[in-house]
Amino acid sequence: MKKKQKRNLYYVLLAIALAVGGYQTYQKNGFYKSAYNEELPTEQREQDKQEGKEYQSTGDPSLLDVKLPEKLDNQTVHYKSIVVYFNKHYRVPNCVAYELTNTMTAMADSRDAENRANYQFERDHNVKGCPDWWEYKESGYTRGHMAPAMDMRWDKKAMEQCFLMTNICPQLDEMNDGEWRHVEEAVHRWSKSAKRLVVITGPIFSDDMERIGKYGDIAVPKSFFKVVYAPEPNRAIAFVMENKRMPNSWTNYATTIDKVEALTGYDFLAQLEDKVEDVIESKENIKDWPAYYPRR
Repeated sequence: MKKKQKRNLYYVLLAIALAVGGYQTYQKNGFYKSAYNEELPTEQREQDKQEGKEYQSTGDPSLLDVKLPEKLDNQTVHYKSIVVYFNKHYRVPNCVAYELTNTMTAMADSRDAENRANYQFERDHNVKGCPDWWEYKESGYTRGHMAPAMDMRWDKKAMEQCFLMTNICPQLDEMNDGEWRHVEEAVHRWSKSAKRLVVITGPIFSDDMERIGKYGDIAVPKSFFKVVYAPEPNRAIAFVMENKRMPNSWTNYATTIDKVEALTGYDFLAQLEDKVEDVIESKENIKDWPAYYPRR
């Protein structure tokens, strides 16, 4: 064998050894797994991607379970990448839960990511009470995503289902495109270093909500919450923001999960050990999370 061929073979074998070693290390750690099954041949992965079969949960899916008050109307809908808890009485979701990994975020930020301009809001005809997209027209409110499109751009099916009206609440544009958007952008960036986040977002209902829509039965929440949990390093934070232009920086609206549970009556992260849940849900320190300075 020629000297150049031997050198090339050496580099190939070295690359294989490093790849195997890295794979074994990451399997041993057991915390983060790819959102895609990298063991499949490339051709099979591409076919699975086209058929919408490629996504795999990277952790405990029960963390997406939210315990709601028994009296609250609810239909739980499991889409490909989000779990919607829909309220047919208010015709908006009680909340929407999903996981966000650094693999998803990298794909969502890539040149080949899905373009939201190619998607339109659609009614989910399988969910009772789901409004049509046009019922928000001339209401003065935008169609606010609970699971934001920026987190779903990694996959075509995820984007399609993100634009279903079961994932939408009426939000004032000043809120939706203001400090609320900065919270969404911060969460998106946090997933790059946290590797995996559990994100739960929804409205906070009250007795005196405005109603919009053809029949005047779509509730307009006065405020919204977002709960964020990083399984590693096992910390959580929450945000509560009113449905209006918020005068201060998004960081001023950070709070505890306990506060959100008191406002909603929901129980988040109930699958965690009680002593762990009690600690992380009672703490709020925005300084524990990577700094994010949005463009103004």
